[in-house]
Parts: sequence; C-alpha cells; structure tokens
Amino acid sequence: MNLPGRSHVLRDTAMTPRQTALLDHLRDRIGPKAITTDRAAIAPWESDWRGRWHGHAPALLSPASTQEVATIVAAARTRGVALVPQGGNTSMVGGATPPEDGSALILSLRRMNRLRAIDPAANLAIAEAGVILQTLHEAVAAEGRRFPLTLGSRGSATIGGLVSTNAGGTQVLRWGTMRGLVAGIEAVLPDGAVHDGLAVLKKDNRGYDLTQLLVGAEGTLGIVTAAALRLAPAITARAVGWVGCASPMAALALLRRMQAATDRVESFEIIRGDSLRRVLDHIPGTRAPLTGPHAWHVLIEAVASDSEAEAPASLLERLLAPALADGLIGDAVIAASDAQAEAFWRLRESLSEAERAGGPALQFDISVPVEAMPRFMLDAAAAAEARFAGTHATAFGHLGDGNVHFHVRAPAGAAADRWYADDAPAITRFVDDLVVAAGGSISAEHGIGQMKLAEFERLGAPARLGALRAIKAAFDPAGLLNPGKLVRLAREPAGK
Repeated sequence: MNLPGRSHVLRDTAMTPRQTALLDHLRDRIGPKAITTDRAAIAPWESDWRGRWHGHAPALLSPASTQEVATIVAAARTRGVALVPQGGNTSMVGGATPPEDGSALILSLRRMNRLRAIDPAANLAIAEAGVILQTLHEAVAAEGRRFPLTLGSRGSATIGGLVSTNAGGTQVLRWGTMRGLVAGIEAVLPDGAVHDGLAVLKKDNRGYDLTQLLVGAEGTLGIVTAAALRLAPAITARAVGWVGCASPMAALALLRRMQAATDRVESFEIIRGDSLRRVLDHIPGTRAPLTGPHAWHVLIEAVASDSEAEAPASLLERLLAPALADGLIGDAVIAASDAQAEAFWRLRESLSEAERAGGPALQFDISVPVEAMPRFMLDAAAAAEARFAGTHATAFGHLGDGNVHFHVRAPAGAAADRWYADDAPAITRFVDDLVVAAGGSISAEHGIGQMKLAEFERLGAPARLGALRAIKAAFDPAGLLNPGKLVRLAREPAGK
C-alpha cells in the first residue's frame, strides 16, 4: 500500500525478456542517449510529486522527436511492453508513476522541449510536450501575448502533462480549463501511428474529435507530443483585491454581481478564516490583508489588456464599494503595488502547505454545480467532523468554477501511518459519497490517476464507465499505455 510520506527504496528491478528485447531493438534506432537503465538516474522519476506513490521501472526512455516516440510505441506494442508517459511528474494522483512490479518502462517527454511556433497575430503557439509552462509564459510574453493558464507547479509542469490531465488553475473562471485552450494536438497512438491534429481549423466535420478525446485521457489513449495552444493579449494592468465576508453564499453573490458588470475578473478564490490563520502562523513574513476577524475571505484579480480600458484597480473599487455599503461584504482592500498583490497571492498559494503542517490530512479535489457549492462547503465540512470525531474539515479554492480543495485533517496527535491505513479509507468514501449525492465530480482538475481509480469504479455511472472502457479497449486493447490509471481493463499487460 502506498502511504503519504513513505520513502522510496532504491532497488534493482530485473529486466523482463520482453523489455530486454525492446531495448535491444531501440538502441540501434533511437540511440543510447534516449535509453537510461542506471538505477540512481531513474529513481527520482519513480515517485510522484507528493511522495505518496512509488513504483519501479527497469528503464527510462527519452525520445527527442515525435518519430522517436512513434518508434518506441510501435516496438513496445509488438513486444507487449507497457509504457508510462511522463512529463514534469507533477501529478497529484499518481498519474505518471510506474507500477510497483517493474512491468512498465517510463517514457519521458522532457527532451521534446521545443517551441515550434508563436503566431501573435493568430494568437496561437505550438509547443512540444516537454515545454515547461513557465517557459511558455516567458516566450509568449516576449511577443506581447500570454497563455492564460497558471498553477503552482508552473516551474516544472509540462505542456504534455497539462493537456493529458486537462489542467485547471486560477484563471479557469474566465478562460476555462486546458481543454478550452487546446486548439490542436499531435500525438502518437497506441499502435505507433501519429495523429497530426495541429492544423487549427474553424470548421472540421470529420467525425469524432480525436484532439479533444486525447485531452484529459491521462496518457491512456495516446502520447501527446505537441499541442497548438490559444493565446490571449498580454495584460497591461492588473489589480488584486482581498475581501472579508460572512459566508460562501455572500461570496458567490458578490461574484455574480461582478460578473454581471464585467468580464475582466479572472480569479475569485475563497478561503476560510481559520485556514488563513494557519497560513499566518506557519509561513514566515505573511500578514493579514484586513484588520479584524472575518469568517471567510475572497481573493479577486481583475485585469486589463487595453491601455484605454478602465484601470483594474478603479474597476474593483467601483464594484466593491456598493457591496460594502449594503453589507454584502464586511471589508475590502485593493493591493497598492505589485509586491502587495504578490503577497496576497502568496497567502492563497500557501494554503496547502499550511494545512499539511497541521498534521496528517486527506485532500480532495472536488466539484459540484457552482450554485450548490457554498452550501456544500459548509454542510460537507460539518458532516465530516460529526461523523469522524476529532477531525477538522475545511474547503478553499475556485468558488466560481464550482471546484474547491476539501481537506479533512486528522485528530490532534494521530499517528500518520495508522490514521491513513485505518481511518482514511472510510473518510474518503464518506466525502466522495457526499460529492456524488450533490451531483458533483470526485476529480475536478487533478485527474483520476491511480489514487482515485477504485473510487471512480465504485461511484462512476455505469454508462460513463462502460464508454470509457470501450474507448480504451478500442485504442489500446492490450492496456499497454499508462496501465492502472483512469480506467482499468479486465486484461492487464503481463510485462514478461
């Protein structure tokens, strides 16, 4: 069983005859630089970002081109060898971690890191799978454009992984998830064929949309090698505000008022008062933006891409003033500088770290219909605390997306290993049941991976699960691409 915080053991993993035959075949075709069998070099890529999931891979393959990926995939299929695609390895659900038994090889896309094109006039960029998100941000900024998706792991997350997990982030409110930002995909399918879908067509009525099918497939239907991405004009100004309010219902009412008046609010993040207190106590150099206590807080960012438009700070002031006057919110402040704006964002981005510092905890990435989210945040937390004595439940995150991070912290003094083994499974089932009863999803933006696979199988609608399995079986009947993630076929690769 994989438990949070369990250390990874560096051990020899015997190469199976099939794997040996594959590597012998590939050495002459893609070169020795693309094949790593050194245990010390492979080990860092055998564990997930949070140190919760650990696997073993006898080799790591690092192609430098789409054709090399196709060569690897075709040869692996012929020999029945499973492959685990991997980008920046920032999955929160063990989605890029190889199996523990050494039956799969890691296929790393990190060497495929070219920005093939940036077209400012068309607001498009073509990036290979291994391009790091922050690198893309910097490159398009130099052309007067931006890629409007950002998240905490932007310094290591790669485009291929973001596409494959349909990543979200803090700008989904205005721009949508990765699915809405992908205009086309190049990918290698399980038989080694290359799907070239990078041409951006306004109209294309040739049946099933393979590009969108591959977005969010977690590498189980094909390996993304490049993506055409939609860009937006660069920001000319921004303003960040911090609001105190009495409840999530008041926060959502404020958001609806603002959305009725403007489309320039890009982020709207909700934080409970005691969660903010944890950040202030745990993170050195942080300070509360508002004086006095507030049960809930909201972080708001508004932007302008036109120098002639109303300044974002003036826009926020104009929209917040009546909400303050009629008592919808209790207090508000607008950052007076970029440094203060970044300080506000640091509070939001430190929430998970501060929660982890409080002891063992379960983190749920869930969504319910937006209008139902305020009541869900309150009722689900109260229900979890009542059902599991001594626990503390809280929620924070993207209120306007109907997506929050719901955390349940262990009772004070609980032994981590024992709590995760004895209590965590029951808590997970309880919270997931609440989400499904509310018409929601147990995975809003992190994916299913291996962490949520059993719960997805337990709770998923039969029609959805049946369709996913049928699609997987049609694309990858032997289950050789990212086995044990997202959807499980009855037939698993033997790896021998």
